[in-house]
Amino acid sequence: MIASLLTSAKRTGSHTGICGQAPSDYPEFARFLVENGIDSISVTPDAFLRVKQQIAAAEAEAERGT
Repeated sequence: MIASLLTSAKRTGSHTGICGQAPSDYPEFARFLVENGIDSISVTPDAFLRVKQQIAAAEAEAERGT
């Protein structure tokens, strides 16, 4: 459902973002969000580095087209 929502929002040019505990607790979920085109993610300070690593990896893969 989330992937579908992000696809629809991107199609209409709508900004997408999420604020909540899930991206902080599950960095792989943050990666999923980035892979599906989310524009912004809010995370807790203690999770920032872990999540940032996942986001950077997802963005690098997207640039390479993998």
